[in-house]
Amino acid sequence: MSETTYTPESGDVEALEFHVTEDHHPETGTLLGFWLYLMSDCLIFACLFATYGVLGRSYAGGPTGAELFDLPLVAINTSFLLLSSITYGFAMLETQRKRVGATIGWLAVTGLLGVAFLGLELYEFAHLLNEGAGPQRSAFLTSFFALVGTHGLHVLFGIIWLVVLVVQLRKHGLIVENQRRLFCLSMFWHFLDVVWIGVFTFVYLMGVLP
Repeated sequence: MSETTYTPESGDVEALEFHVTEDHHPETGTLLGFWLYLMSDCLIFACLFATYGVLGRSYAGGPTGAELFDLPLVAINTSFLLLSSITYGFAMLETQRKRVGATIGWLAVTGLLGVAFLGLELYEFAHLLNEGAGPQRSAFLTSFFALVGTHGLHVLFGIIWLVVLVVQLRKHGLIVENQRRLFCLSMFWHFLDVVWIGVFTFVYLMGVLP
């Protein structure tokens, strides 16, 4: 930005240059945008939960949740995801201590637990399909696969994000940008845990009730 001034003593016209040194990007802009994204994700899952609430008892003469769900297996899978949330918390603690290696180590454990969760979920889906209980069998199974599958896709995207972030940490360390990315992924990962608790309670636990 420039401004032209006139100096009476010399009769010269001087051009003064002004440069804005501050960053135009607000410090909280990224976090605000990510909160807005999480709110939009909440709306998506709210719609899926509402759909399951309406169609969850529409079996069309097919199998019910009590006949299909393996509750001990789902409980083990739930423990994987909840443990991954704890290990991510350890990674954030190491981030505050500026320990790059320890942060990456805990992120790796978190990713392995996420992969284990996805593996058991895919095993469950494969078992249901082999039993002839695919999403086309009834409205109950359609809403079930839509809700649980959407959550699984989010976990998959979270693992991909985690891998990319580990690469960034190895390359650049705990710079400000990487710390911000770690915090955003932390919110995303804990959000998935909260959603899964709802799925476990509303879909699986209530599904085995008569």
